[in-house]
Amino acid sequence: MTLGLRLALALSLSMLAAPAWAANKVNLDYHVRFLPQSDQAEVRLTLARGSAVRSLDLDLGDGSHYSDFKADGQWQLSPGKAARGVWRPSADKASLTYRVRVSQARKNGSFETRMTPNWALLRGDDLVPAARLDQQDGVELVARLEFELPGTWKSVETAWPRIGKNRFRIDNVSRLFDRPTGWMLAGNLGSRRTRLGDTWVTVASPQGQGMHRMDVLTMLTFVWPHVQALYPRQPGKLLIVGAADPMWRASVAGRESIYLHSRVPLVNESGSSPMLRELAKVFARISGRERSDWIGEGFAEYYAIELLRRAGGMSDERYQTLETRLATVSHGVSTLRGEQANPAQVAKAVLLLQELDREIRLKTRNKRSLDDVLRAAMHQERVSTQAFVALAEGVMGEPSKVLDSALLR
Repeated sequence: MTLGLRLALALSLSMLAAPAWAANKVNLDYHVRFLPQSDQAEVRLTLARGSAVRSLDLDLGDGSHYSDFKADGQWQLSPGKAARGVWRPSADKASLTYRVRVSQARKNGSFETRMTPNWALLRGDDLVPAARLDQQDGVELVARLEFELPGTWKSVETAWPRIGKNRFRIDNVSRLFDRPTGWMLAGNLGSRRTRLGDTWVTVASPQGQGMHRMDVLTMLTFVWPHVQALYPRQPGKLLIVGAADPMWRASVAGRESIYLHSRVPLVNESGSSPMLRELAKVFARISGRERSDWIGEGFAEYYAIELLRRAGGMSDERYQTLETRLATVSHGVSTLRGEQANPAQVAKAVLLLQELDREIRLKTRNKRSLDDVLRAAMHQERVSTQAFVALAEGVMGEPSKVLDSALLR
């Protein structure tokens, strides 16, 4: 066989193989249409090839936020306090459509998420709830998100990479089922953007909500070199959204995103920073397991203080005052264990971590610190108290006296 004939045959075989390889990628398109008149969003999931997915089992919570389900294929709804919906798509192009109530009110009358005639501030986690995906072997779903805005609304912001005017690519390498999560904001917005290190930062709010966008960017610019030095992984994009009353006066982290009420101070009177606390959660992505919520919450509050201190934003005198306040708040705490750490437990956790940092530095002659424990915990993401102790003692090279405490039992 001549060389030319062999090359032609190889080319023909590669062309025949390409469609089989490409067929493993199946588009999953999310389409969201906001309906301010009914305080709802209409969500449509479309599979380019329904046979690629055997079933999608959605966790609908108590079921009160979701309605008007329509599906190509089989749809089975199990109502109740732990409602679920199972979609078994038809073989060809298949869609599941439903409506989500956007505004979620708290008992005090404030809102965690809200839609008005001019804007919507919400979590993507609510648009597409968590689900168990059963797909065919060898299939890779390629997920994209598109918004259809009311006529007077101008723009939409998410923490996902933008691939068009109102379109975003959804790709979470740690999850089989790619769904749009994190904080989102749509409507008539004001925004400021800048690049900090490898991260594009956007601060956005509805117009007229009193959000100090430049103050937020200035604070982030101030601490960012220390953020880069501390955390080995940094997102390509960070979104900070906010609004005024009647939104919840709080700061809450989401995936690569933070909600910050426009009246919440960047640094409060006690000396800590609510925004930096949530930033620490976004970057570390540490959560506790086996009644160990104190670990993630403690790390977040500890580094909210440390980042401000390392950047020169906290004097030694203010630091001592803050330690005194933490001791006062946590007086009487006998254990850090629990499914959800309360403010007193978080304060006690910060004091414990400060003491552990001093112990590690002393035992390793300043070669290691709590920063090394944080980075080790980031590799595990979900950390138990027992695992935390093992990580800390591994960094220190010997048992810890600080962690031999009744607080952790």
